[in-house]
Amino acid sequence: MLTPDLLDRAVELLRRGGVIALPTETVYGLAANAEDELAVRRVFAIKGRPATHPLIVHIPGAEHLSEWARIVPDEAKALARAFWPGPLTLVLPRTSRATDAVTGGQDTVALRVPGHSVALEVLQRLGGGVAAPSANRFGRVSPTTAEHVQRDLGSDVDLVLDGGPSTVGVESTIVDLSSGAPAILRPGGLATEDVERVLGRKVPVRTSETVRVSGSLASHYAPRAGVVLAEPHEAVQRVESLRAQGLRVGVLGPASLSLPKDVQRFDVPEEPAEAARVLYARLREADEQGHDILVACLPAASGLGIAVRDRLSRAAAPREG
Repeated sequence: MLTPDLLDRAVELLRRGGVIALPTETVYGLAANAEDELAVRRVFAIKGRPATHPLIVHIPGAEHLSEWARIVPDEAKALARAFWPGPLTLVLPRTSRATDAVTGGQDTVALRVPGHSVALEVLQRLGGGVAAPSANRFGRVSPTTAEHVQRDLGSDVDLVLDGGPSTVGVESTIVDLSSGAPAILRPGGLATEDVERVLGRKVPVRTSETVRVSGSLASHYAPRAGVVLAEPHEAVQRVESLRAQGLRVGVLGPASLSLPKDVQRFDVPEEPAEAARVLYARLREADEQGHDILVACLPAASGLGIAVRDRLSRAAAPREG
């Protein structure tokens, strides 16, 4: 149970350079005081994350934007009004408050107001920002429950706040507004269509050559099992081909998918938002069963289906080592 005393303890740990696991609506974050460079460095060490890979700073409200961003264009204000608190991250030119440790040495900072009551309470009590990437080892499946964090990181974290399962289930959508026209650098828990509706124009999804952001590496969000992508109508053929090679195969896909009875399945709803909400939990369940390969069915490329396809594509990408 999250008591006021426990929240006080969390804030005191952050003030003293501690690292805590913080529930958000997207995934659980590994949080440190964003202005404490040693604490931020500890986040990188716990995750095994490259120091040049920037972090998202979570702030208590949109009124704090100008403390971290030296330029806040009207389109950023419009998106903040529409979607904060919520699964939206804005990339903007940074102020000196955003250190190189957080930004990876870039002239931009990524900012978000999380849509979770526990995270907001901690931020408001702290009176500042926290740098909070997902609370898992770098490149692996993100955690959506406190139990996932405890399994992954154990005693490396000073405190795990249990705020229940994440309700969105995938990371925030990252919108770059640091120079010129807006662009989505990472699809996430806010649909591209919603961003375009507020801005009144098309917003491309692209990879930036000049701005590095969280979750943009080719291989990311990966379970221990190998991942093979398939359209739903291709799934059975893929399964049979892999089983013929002597591999233990599971299937991640809709419940309506017809599969051989002896194939273990990990059902994902066909509705994109519901698929996003359970995606990481299903990937973790598949890992617990010790499969060699997971055949993952791709959802339709619309709404939050775009984010789910993005995560599955990165999970299936070739891995180093």
